[in-house]
Amino acid sequence: MQSSSHSHPEVNQPVIESTSVAQIKILTYMMFFVFAMTSDAVGVIIPELISTYKLTLTQASAFHYIPMIFIALGGLFLGYLADKWGRKATIITGLVLFSVACFLFAAGSSFLYFLTLLALIGLAIGLFKTGALALIGDISTNHQEHTATMNKVEGFFGVGAIVGPAVVSYLLTAGVSWKYLYLCAGALCVALSLMALKAKYPITQKSLSGQINLKNSLLLMKDPYALGFSAAVALYVATEVAIYVWMPTLLSDYEGSMMWLATYALTIFFILRAGGRFLGVWVLRHLSWQSVLFWFSTAVFLCYLGTAIFGVAAAVVLLPLSGLFMSVIYPTLNSKGISHFQPSQHGAIAGVILFFTAASAAIAPLLMGLISDMFGHVSFGFYLATAFAAVLAIGSAFNLKSKQD
Repeated sequence: MQSSSHSHPEVNQPVIESTSVAQIKILTYMMFFVFAMTSDAVGVIIPELISTYKLTLTQASAFHYIPMIFIALGGLFLGYLADKWGRKATIITGLVLFSVACFLFAAGSSFLYFLTLLALIGLAIGLFKTGALALIGDISTNHQEHTATMNKVEGFFGVGAIVGPAVVSYLLTAGVSWKYLYLCAGALCVALSLMALKAKYPITQKSLSGQINLKNSLLLMKDPYALGFSAAVALYVATEVAIYVWMPTLLSDYEGSMMWLATYALTIFFILRAGGRFLGVWVLRHLSWQSVLFWFSTAVFLCYLGTAIFGVAAAVVLLPLSGLFMSVIYPTLNSKGISHFQPSQHGAIAGVILFFTAASAAIAPLLMGLISDMFGHVSFGFYLATAFAAVLAIGSAFNLKSKQD
């Protein structure tokens, strides 16, 4: 993942008041919080969809992979707009589209209708997330601050991932439709749109404005540095998504003395992932990011390896624990992949990395499901996830070695 093909520019710091920086950071944190509220609540909604519409597991899983596919497409084909239109216009467009799609959940009831709205939500996220990621570069004074801010942002995403499923569970227990989650998210996004409209944004470089287009954006797909970090992100996401899509199914076989742990395993994973991201801000101040990636990705691999060798009795402890070690990996990879490029390319490169993120989130659990069906048990899918974790750890080792060389 190291490369000498670029000059490693320092992150651009336009002139902007500290109050505006604080406002922009809060706006960015909340955008990721709302995104996670909806995306990570899908696992709780799917059983309701199966019951209501008499769906197969494959049909119901479209509720997960349809928005992921459109986030991937939005990131790849629309990410450059954050550089061309500017951060403000891109973020507001994405938030408004997200709000409209969320409110439209109240107007229909068919499964296909909901999938159409989820596709719109995916495109909206592709817009405002790339704008937000580019904006982090604008307000960061150096690469270390960029990585720290990215970990905080993903920490708020982690909190949203806890809140969303909890809200849906509460609604269902109270006999209220899960659709109210989307109405709440839509209302929050209206407030964020107004906040984004009033915020003072830093003025970014325009030196490359004539070259900002889809063609040049897609050329980043050929850049070795961009591809290296995108591949690492895809491997990480494939490892992480195994937890919140398939871990509950794996642990349904558990019959040991820690049944309470099996019951709350996913919640514990999300709490450790969120808390670890805030802790990661401190860890990255004391250790190089290459060392952090190596040790944390190795720890994740060992959690999976222990699960593969010792089975569900070990998985009930090791898989939730992996959330603590996963916490720092994604935001650090994302930050280093983006901040390496010029600020005028931050939207485009954020879009490329987002494409690999969402594509992996859609494809990896599907592959795990196919392998599990082929061999007759979900544990075989986790062998594949163990392989993903191993490759990521090996890549991190090479990354650390190249830094030391």
